[in-house]
Amino acid sequence: MSSGSQTSKTAETGHAAESGAAPIRAPSGEGGGGRPRVTGFVAFVGAGPGDENLLTLRGADLLSRADVVVLDQEAYGALLRHCRADVKVVDVADEAGTVSLKAVQQAKTGSRVVRLCPGDPGFFSSVAEEVAACAKAEVDFEIVPGVTPATAVLTYAGIAPALGVPEFRVVDAGQVADWAVHASSAGTLVVYNGVADAVPIAKALVAAGKPDTTPVAVTQSGTTTEQYTVVSSLGRLAADLKHAGIAEPAVIVVGEAVGTRDRLSWFENKPLFGWRVLVPRTKEQSARLSDQLRSYGAVPEEVPTISVEPPRTPQQMDRAIKGLVTGRYEWVAFTSANAVKAIREKFEEYGLDARAFAGLKVAAVGEATANALVQFGVKPDLVPVGEHSSEGLLAEWPPYDSMLDPINRVLLPRADIATETLIAGLTELGWECDDVTAYRTVRAAPPPAPIREAIKGGGFDAVLFTSSSTVRNLVGIAGKPHNVTVIAVIGPQTAKTAEEFGLRVDIMADSPSASALAAALAEYGAKQRQAALAAGDVPRRPSQTRRGARRRAK
Repeated sequence: MSSGSQTSKTAETGHAAESGAAPIRAPSGEGGGGRPRVTGFVAFVGAGPGDENLLTLRGADLLSRADVVVLDQEAYGALLRHCRADVKVVDVADEAGTVSLKAVQQAKTGSRVVRLCPGDPGFFSSVAEEVAACAKAEVDFEIVPGVTPATAVLTYAGIAPALGVPEFRVVDAGQVADWAVHASSAGTLVVYNGVADAVPIAKALVAAGKPDTTPVAVTQSGTTTEQYTVVSSLGRLAADLKHAGIAEPAVIVVGEAVGTRDRLSWFENKPLFGWRVLVPRTKEQSARLSDQLRSYGAVPEEVPTISVEPPRTPQQMDRAIKGLVTGRYEWVAFTSANAVKAIREKFEEYGLDARAFAGLKVAAVGEATANALVQFGVKPDLVPVGEHSSEGLLAEWPPYDSMLDPINRVLLPRADIATETLIAGLTELGWECDDVTAYRTVRAAPPPAPIREAIKGGGFDAVLFTSSSTVRNLVGIAGKPHNVTVIAVIGPQTAKTAEEFGLRVDIMADSPSASALAAALAEYGAKQRQAALAAGDVPRRPSQTRRGARRRAK
C-alpha cells in the first residue's frame, strides 16, 4: 500500500510541472542540433471513490490547467466541470482492463495531460504500466494521491475503519492465495475486488478459524447516491447476498468495526437518499435547486420543459431600450430571470452596461430574479418579502404620486405568455405600463425515451413543479407522472394546475421559492423514513413501492 508523488528529474522540469507549463527536456544524443525540445506532461490524478466532491485540491488545480483529460467519462465525467471549456476529452471507457497509452501519446504532442484514475493511483491501481510507459517515453509525470475507497466508503457507510482496533488491513482479493493469513487479524479487514467471490472468501475465513458470527458489510457504489450496503456475518453472508444484487465497484469489510454502523451511519440516512427527483427546468435555472437536492441525498435529473427564444420582431425591445436610456421610465419591473437575461443581451448588443439603470427604480418578483440582477450589477429597489409573484409584487408596490414621481411610466419586459394581473394592478395604482415582449417561451422537445418511460412508469420518486407552465409542458412532452411519484408544487396556482391534469399534490412549499420547495420535499422524505422505521419496516423510496419494482432488503 503505497502512494505518493513522482519527483521530477531536474529542478527545471520540477518547476515546469508544478507551474503547469510544458516542461523542457534536453534531447538525448546529438540529434536536433543540441536545441531543447518541448515535451508534454502527464498527471496521474486519483479521482477518489465516487463522490465528485472528494477530489483533492491538487487534482482540481491540475484539471483546471489541463489541455487534455484522459478518463472513463461515464465514471468520472462530472469532474470535467473543473476544466476549461476548450479542454480535449479522451474517453477510455472501452479500454477497461487494458493498458491505455493515450495519455503518453497526447503528452508527446506537448500537451498538459491529466489521467484520471479510480481511487488512489498508488493504491491497488491499474495505471502502473501507464506510469512506466511515461518514464520509458521520457515524458515528465506526477502522481497525485486520491481518497481511497478503503477509508472513504467505510466512512460513508457509517463504519469507523480503525476506531478502537489494533490493525487495519486492506487486500486485493485477486492477489490473495491463502485467506488463512488474514483470518487471524484482530482488526478490520477490507477486501477490494472480491464481490464475485464474497461467499467463498467468507467460508475460507471461517475454515481458517474466524468465528462465523464475525460482522461483515458489503457496500456497493460507495460515496455515491447509488450506495447500498448489506450488513451480515460470515456465517449468513451467502443467504443475505443471494437476492441483494451486489456488484462491483464494492468493498467487503470484515470485523467488529461493522458494528459502529448502527450509530455512525449518516450518508444513507439522508432524508432523500437515493431518491430520483425530476426537475422540469433547464440546467441554468435549476443549478442551485439541484445542488440543494444533492445535499439531501437525492439524484436530481433536469428535464427542460420550455425553450426560451427571442421575440419574433425586435423593434419593440429596441424602442424599450432607447426609452430606458433616455429617461422615459420611472420603474423597470422584472418578473423572471429570463427577462433580466433578455435585457442584458440587448444592452450588450448596444454596448451598454448596468450603468444605464442609473436613476431608475428596479423591481424583482423574487429571489432568483433579484440574484440575476445582482449578477448583472444592478441592486433591485423592491423585492417582495411576502409572496414571490405578481400579486406579492403589487402588494408592496407604491401608488403613483405626482409630487414624488417625476414620471409615471413602468417598463415591463416579460414573456409573450405573461398574464395581465401585474398590468391591471399597476394601472389601478396610477401607473402607465409599457408591456414589452422580451422573450418567447415555446414548449421544449420531448426528453429521450428512457426519461419518458421513467416518468410514466414510476421510475422517478418525486417531481418538483415550480410553475403552472412546467406542469402543462411536462405532461405535454412526456406524459403524466406515475401515481407513486410524489408531486411537489411551489404554490396554490401550481397546485390547481396539477390537479386539473389529474395529479395528486402531496407537498406544497411554505413559501413560493424553489429552495423552500426542495426543503419541503426533504421534510416529507424524512417523515416517511421515520414512519417506516417506527413501524419496524425497511424505508423504501416511492419508486420501490410500484408493482414489479425490484426490492432489496437492507
